[in-house]
Formats: sequence, C-alpha cells, structure tokens
Amino acid sequence: QVQLVESGGGLVQAGGSLRLSCAASGRTFSFNRMAWFRQTPGKEREFVAHISWNGGYTYYEDSVKGRFTISRNSAKNTVYLQMSSLKPEDTAVYYCNARGPDDYWGQGTQVTVSS
Repeated sequence: QVQLVESGGGLVQAGGSLRLSCAASGRTFSFNRMAWFRQTPGKEREFVAHISWNGGYTYYEDSVKGRFTISRNSAKNTVYLQMSSLKPEDTAVYYCNARGPDDYWGQGTQVTVSS
C-alpha cells in the first residue's frame, strides 16, 4: 500500500513563495517518478513538474519553468515543490503523484495566490 501526504499549501501574495512537501510511504521502491499536478474548479488536472525517483531527472510545464523547482530527499522519501514568483493564476489544489506499476495520488493541498 502507498500513501502520499502533501503539506505546505496556504495563502500567499503575488510574488511570494511557498514550498510544498509530499511524504511517501509504503511500496516506494516501485516508483519510477514523482510529480506534481494542479487543478482548479471546472478544469482538468494539469501537469506541473516531475522528477525521476532514482536519477533526479526533472521536467516542468512551460508556465512554471524558472519559477518552480522540484526536488527530492531520498532518505525521507519526500518530494518538494519550491514555488517562487507566484501568480494569481497559480491558484489551485496541488496534488502529489507517484507513478510505478500503478498511479498513486495524495489528497491535495490548496494554494491560493492573492493579487
């Protein structure tokens, strides 16, 4: 069984920063990569960034390149999303995703950026 627990969301002014965390437990050895997605009401969940579980390869959606950084702490089985220069359009529920033989999702954490 796999559990993903996100934390770190909140309310921040435009231009500010937040760091999201995703702590994984269970069959983490089966993961190929971990990622962050986000979703706003009425829209589909969209990809934000991912990092390979072992190799540290990262990839970002164009709108967050240069502002967001995904990283991992292997010893803690935790993945982070450092978000800087936040914009109101970054407001969303952010979800942690782990991909291996199956897809796993966290419960989501709300990020609200005020203008």
